[in-house]
Amino acid sequence: QSQLVESGGGLVQPGGSLRLSCVASGFSLRNHAVGWFRQAPGKEREGISCILSTGSRTKYADSVKGRFTVSRDNAKNTVYLQMDSLKPDDSATYFCVASRSLLLSACLETTEWTYEPVWGQGTPVTVSS
Repeated sequence: QSQLVESGGGLVQPGGSLRLSCVASGFSLRNHAVGWFRQAPGKEREGISCILSTGSRTKYADSVKGRFTVSRDNAKNTVYLQMDSLKPDDSATYFCVASRSLLLSACLETTEWTYEPVWGQGTPVTVSS
């Protein structure tokens, strides 16, 4: 069974940091692109960041650029999202998704993730004082 499991979410104060993990089981992330999306109540799903397999090239949404960093550890079959300088507007459930044949230029759009995607169930993040 191909599966992704996100972890690391929780409650954090504004300005704080969290590191989310996306762990794959049943398949290897080595040759997969991985995206991070988030969805807050009443809002549409928003693409946050992507990391490709070849060269680990990355892309970030303007809303998180400079604050979030995506990385991968293929030996651990894991992709991370380091979130710094968190703001209340960052509060959402964060999802990771893995797929192949991704275009970096479009990886923040959900419509790009159509080639046998594997989605995680999400981990909630709440930024509040």
